[in-house]
Amino acid sequence: MPLLRHALLASSRLIRPLGILARRMSTDPTKYKFNHTMLRVKDPQASLKFYNFLGMSLVHTLKNPDLKFDLYFLAYDGAQSVSKKDHWTDREGVLGLTHNHGTEKNLNGNTDAYRGFGHVCVSVDNIQAACSRLADAGYRFQENLTDGRMKHIACALDPDGYRVEIMPFKPVDETQDVAETSVETYRMNRTTIRVKDIEKSLAFYEDIMGMTLVRSQNPNIDEEGLLELTYNYGTELDPEFKYRDGNDEPQGFEHICVSVDDLYEACERWERLGVKWKKRLTDEKMKNSAFILDPDNYCIEIVQNETLKKHADQ
Repeated sequence: MPLLRHALLASSRLIRPLGILARRMSTDPTKYKFNHTMLRVKDPQASLKFYNFLGMSLVHTLKNPDLKFDLYFLAYDGAQSVSKKDHWTDREGVLGLTHNHGTEKNLNGNTDAYRGFGHVCVSVDNIQAACSRLADAGYRFQENLTDGRMKHIACALDPDGYRVEIMPFKPVDETQDVAETSVETYRMNRTTIRVKDIEKSLAFYEDIMGMTLVRSQNPNIDEEGLLELTYNYGTELDPEFKYRDGNDEPQGFEHICVSVDDLYEACERWERLGVKWKKRLTDEKMKNSAFILDPDNYCIEIVQNETLKKHADQ
C-alpha cells in the first residue's frame, strides 16, 4: 500500500491574515471563502433526495435552459448550522450539483483509471445511528463502520456513486448505544482531492489562494468548508503521473469554488501572481465568474461574495 499524507486547509479568515500583500490591495484574501464543491449528476431529483435525507437544504437554484444545464446548491441551513440563512455565496460547506441535459453517466473519481477527486465528508453526531438511518432508507455504502481498519469512519455512496465519508463528532465508543441522530447537527465538513506534488499544491493553496494549513491529520470535525489534499508519496517523481481533473471526457467532478470580496480586484491579484487560467473574467458569455487551474489542473471557480459586494451583472 502506498504511503499517504493528508493536508487539511481552511479559508485564511479562520486562522490568520495574509499580511502585506493583502493590505496593499483592495482585495483581502482573508475574506475569501471556500464556498462550494461542484459535482455533475445524471438525475438531479434522485441526488437532491439523497442530500436532503442527509439534512441539506436547497439554498439556490440556477436554471440555464439555453445552455442546457441546471445548477443546484445545497447547504446545512437549520437552526444549528454554521451559516444558517446566509446568502449562498457567503457560506462555506456548500455542495453544488450540475445537471447537463441528456447526460447519462458521470465518473465519481475513484475507479483506478479515473482517480482524482476523492470524496466529500459529512460529520455527524452519533455515527452508528446516522449510518443505520441511511442503510434503512436503502442507500448504499462503499465501506461500513465494521469494514477495514478504521472503525470510526463509514463511506456512503450517493446516487451517482460519489463517496460521502461519514465521520463522528464524538468517539464511537461513546455513541454505540445511541439510537437517535439529528441531521440538524450535521456539517459538510470537507472535500478531498488527490494531488501529485504535495509541496506544490500546498504552496498554491496557501500563497495563491489564501488558505491556511490547519492540520495534517485528525481533521477539524466541527467545522465546514475545509479542503483536504491527499498525497501518495513519490508521485511527484514520475513525469508521466497525473490525476484526472474531472473535466475531460468522460466527466464527473467539476470544480471547487472560492467566493471573494471583490471579483475584479481578486482576478487582478491572481493575474499579477501569474496563475494559469481556464477562463478569465472577460472570456466567453458568463462575465460573473472566472476559473483558475491548480497544479493538478483541478478547476477553481471564482465568484463574487454577494453579501460583501453586489456584482455589476446581478
